[in-house]
Amino acid sequence: MGIYDSIIYSIFFEHYEEGKTPIRFEREEFLKKAEELNINAAKNLGDIVYSYKYRKKLPKEILETAPAGHYWRIRSIGKSHYEFVLEKGMEFIEPDPMLATIKIPDGTPSIVKKYSVSDEQALLTIVRYNRLIDTFLGITCYSLQNHLRTTVDGIGQIETDELYVGVDKKGRQLIIPVQAKGGTDKLGITQIEQDMELCRQKYPELICRAIACQFITSDIVAMFEFGVEDGKIVKENERHYKITDAREITGNDLSQYKFR
Repeated sequence: MGIYDSIIYSIFFEHYEEGKTPIRFEREEFLKKAEELNINAAKNLGDIVYSYKYRKKLPKEILETAPAGHYWRIRSIGKSHYEFVLEKGMEFIEPDPMLATIKIPDGTPSIVKKYSVSDEQALLTIVRYNRLIDTFLGITCYSLQNHLRTTVDGIGQIETDELYVGVDKKGRQLIIPVQAKGGTDKLGITQIEQDMELCRQKYPELICRAIACQFITSDIVAMFEFGVEDGKIVKENERHYKITDAREITGNDLSQYKFR
């Protein structure tokens, strides 16, 4: 068992009781457990929580305590305070492999592509220059800020990859938080939940439409929209866009799009 797994495993089972949820713990417990286990703890203890929220699953011994159809996830409930919560469904969101792909003419400047330094930056660049948020939502959008770090009451510090504002044909104004995932990072419910709460607190007068995007391949982008149903985060819409040279979009492609 790795360092992070050993620490989170020990914290979980110290507090665990069958049927008990949520299970609360504090950041200071990481160092305490590392010392008890004779582990040279990571310098950035916050990375332990970050890893399980955004990169990897909890140890199988923890997951196996969840009832059928449920999973455990970690949620921030304030500065340096967290909880394990039991949820229905799936923790990480994956693109639908059966969904049709829509070709979009590539409007990304080649020089920008050349100097994008990470998968996430490249993804946000493609989404911005090709106006994929506008296309996906059917409204006019403008990038307001990227990599926004702020504090949200009841959660603590969060980071949103990009924030858009928009207006629809009726003049209604919207706030659109965007999570972007490239490489090995996973798209999780926790991030969407945090984005929605950010918008509720900071932009109460605007309509929030929470969006996420993820590379399927280097030229295909999955776009997701989320909402809330019975107090739970649900996926409301998903589209896959293939960013391609305009000359490669054929008449047959355009004919197919008429009937989708």
